[in-house]
Amino acid sequence: MAILLRTKNFLSSRLNSLTRFQRCNHTLGERSLQAELYSEMPPAPNHALHPIDTSKWNKIKASKVGITNSMISVPSWIVLNTLHRGGFEAYLVGGCVRDLLLKRIPKDFDVITTASLKQIKKKFHRAEIIGRRFPICMVHIKGSIIEVSSFETVAKRDEDKEKTLSSLIPNECDEKDLIRWRNSRNRDFTVNSLFFDPFTFNIYDYNNGMSDLKSLKLQTIIPAHVSFQEDCARILRGLRIAARLGLSFSRDTENAMRDLSASIEGLDKFRLILELNYMLSYGAAESSICLLQRFSLLNILLPIQAAYINQQRSAKNSMMLMKLFFNLDKLVSCDHPADISLWVGLLMFHLALVNNPQDALVVWTFASVLYHGKWKEGVEFAREHTKVEVKFVPEISGFSETKSDEDLAKDVAQFASLVQDSAWALTETHSLFESMSRYSFSPCSGLVFVPKKTAKHTAKFFDLMVEDIKSFINGRCRDSPEINYHLLGKGEPCETKFVLGKIILETMKAGPLGDATEIGNGQKDVLQAKTIEEILANNRLPLKKDKKRDPSLLNPEAKQGMQKKQKLVDRNQNPSELYTAIRKQEVVAKEEFQDLAKKHQKLVKTCKLSEREINSMQGNILEKEKSLLLNHERTVVKEESHKNDKKKEALKHMKVVEKLKQQSVVSKCNLSQDEMVKWEKQFGKEGCSREEVKEKTEKHNAIAVKGRSGRNLLSNLFK
Repeated sequence: MAILLRTKNFLSSRLNSLTRFQRCNHTLGERSLQAELYSEMPPAPNHALHPIDTSKWNKIKASKVGITNSMISVPSWIVLNTLHRGGFEAYLVGGCVRDLLLKRIPKDFDVITTASLKQIKKKFHRAEIIGRRFPICMVHIKGSIIEVSSFETVAKRDEDKEKTLSSLIPNECDEKDLIRWRNSRNRDFTVNSLFFDPFTFNIYDYNNGMSDLKSLKLQTIIPAHVSFQEDCARILRGLRIAARLGLSFSRDTENAMRDLSASIEGLDKFRLILELNYMLSYGAAESSICLLQRFSLLNILLPIQAAYINQQRSAKNSMMLMKLFFNLDKLVSCDHPADISLWVGLLMFHLALVNNPQDALVVWTFASVLYHGKWKEGVEFAREHTKVEVKFVPEISGFSETKSDEDLAKDVAQFASLVQDSAWALTETHSLFESMSRYSFSPCSGLVFVPKKTAKHTAKFFDLMVEDIKSFINGRCRDSPEINYHLLGKGEPCETKFVLGKIILETMKAGPLGDATEIGNGQKDVLQAKTIEEILANNRLPLKKDKKRDPSLLNPEAKQGMQKKQKLVDRNQNPSELYTAIRKQEVVAKEEFQDLAKKHQKLVKTCKLSEREINSMQGNILEKEKSLLLNHERTVVKEESHKNDKKKEALKHMKVVEKLKQQSVVSKCNLSQDEMVKWEKQFGKEGCSREEVKEKTEKHNAIAVKGRSGRNLLSNLFK
């Protein structure tokens, strides 16, 4: 019995050892070609030993594919020229060449040179060598950091492998081509293996990268399983590239991603946060979340959000989280990235809402105060726009119009405190498990990698809202609603709070089914969103967009295109289907908006007036109207005074005439009797008696006396 047990144990240990040897043998054969294979085991296939087919090596003139030197950043040019003048070969390499070919602004420019790292460091005043496995030289120039690597580094690291491959290299190969080709074989994806020489203006392609770029396909240079086993961070990098550029995966690459997705748990936390920040802070957050969910990586990196998406999809509810990232992508891009604190703040805000649903007015006020920076303006804006019905489930609990300012201040302060507390679910394992208790059906690895320093920095944004919400005043007075991307990239609190409030307001304004439209209420309340063209192209180089005017507002067809894209977010479907549908819509919308932007570029410039200009024009019009009214009043007054003067002159004339008449009457009454008889005879009144004449004379005298007593003398009128 004992012999049988010993035999069984020996056989099992022998089998395990053979299995370990097989794995070791496979890995060594794939990576370094150094190990000797055991005779009992068949050798693993070695992809590096295939004959080198130089017919696939391509050299393309950059001018034929639309690349110009003006597309290269100034700091990169300084590094390239410095190395070139020192007698070294210097190239742009990797993602920057790929983005230049796609007419996009590169996230950064990477340089590779024939100089050693020590020689590179001597050429620049501010340069440091970092990294152990893949050392590079970080050169600081004009506020930018240029990563410079050396061909020599890779050659030394794979020295044994190079000896094995030397026998397979054709004799007629150019030495410079061999140096570039060897380096390209150590890169991750074919589209990242391109070299651009800005001095000869040639692009070198040794792995069909140009062909894959034209077909929008992402595939690894060496077999995908081997590539991801060498560096599992390539899985995250591949998802990030596909999300930003809209690439599809080759079958081999997609299968390897699914098989080895769990291996990312072994990555360093700093590497994880770096890759996730590249996904969420550079304008491709929404599509990145979809891809992470599709490849079962979101439940490792952000398990609460993964469980939320699964629950909302099964319940067929709208996903507020996806809308928040949709609106984030409209505001940031590769050349205008945000600090990590912005998307951490969004996750904290949404997690607090899911765990503690709030009244719509409270959420509106919370976001509006962040955006305006003042309690009074924030409340007024919130009460005006909360009339829009918002039905996010489970985030919004209801809507109350009758809430007083005192009660509203208490509720907003309490919600701000909940947002601060939700930071612990991103930084502490036990808090993560507590938050996951509501999603008992979802797996949770307990991995947390957001730095506590970052979480504390983000939580401080809401300190004053918790302590004294009514005295909340932003530290920096805003002159305009434009985003200061320099401050946003540095994580400046006031700017980050402003953009955070802006994103939440646009999400609340759009609602579960509506489009993410602009919100405006005067000069300080204008919320500008980037055009769909900017979202699709991430600030393409040739076109200069107008940030203040959206082409979709000028054309209903364009706006319809925006609605189509946004409605895809609301459909409760699989994230992979969602991502594919979005990309199909983007291809159609891209051409439409390119033409639209060109047609309306001149119109936008001529029609675009700032609010200050409008106010000044209105002020000028009012002043002109006032001056016209004053002039009119003056002419009316002058005319009236002129009429009064004429009336007075007429009255004076009448008075003079009456005086003259009275004097003539009096003189007649004072005539002698002989003269009176003479007048009577003259007028044919000879038949009248002297008594009648006497009576008439007495009457005229009485009238004359009365006239003298009641009227002034003519001489008195002219004094």
